[in-house]
Amino acid sequence: MSRISRNVSVILRAERLIARAQLAISVKRAGFYIAAGVAVGLAIIMLNLAGFFWLSAILSKPVAAILVAGTNLVLALILVLLANSINQHGDTSAAVELRDMALQDIESEIRDSLAEVQNTVAGIRRDPVGVLAPEAITTLLSMLLKYARRRKETPNE
Repeated sequence: MSRISRNVSVILRAERLIARAQLAISVKRAGFYIAAGVAVGLAIIMLNLAGFFWLSAILSKPVAAILVAGTNLVLALILVLLANSINQHGDTSAAVELRDMALQDIESEIRDSLAEVQNTVAGIRRDPVGVLAPEAITTLLSMLLKYARRRKETPNE
């Protein structure tokens, strides 16, 4: 049973490592998405200004504002692509492998224990006295020895 408890402990630690790595990736992605959102916000502001300048001023001011807004949109697109390119597989592959190995070891331990129980039950079915006699004799001798020690330690009255 100690192998099972050790493997459960290993599984829990591996899951904790996996969760931490996934959280770190999510935080990085969120940062890039926020930056992309800010860039899109700036692009919208610049597009609004460009539309205003386009209608109210000479052609060169709106063209400049549209170029700035286009630059912000390109920046936002680059940030979104960068956020999507981050993958978590490389950071967690060792922990996932460790968890899988511990799970396989638990499965094999349970199979071994089940086979041992099945063999014991089969032995009891074939020869109940032969299988149970050594254990019964050991228990009986143990009880007799305890009784003898108590008799020896207590003074006779």
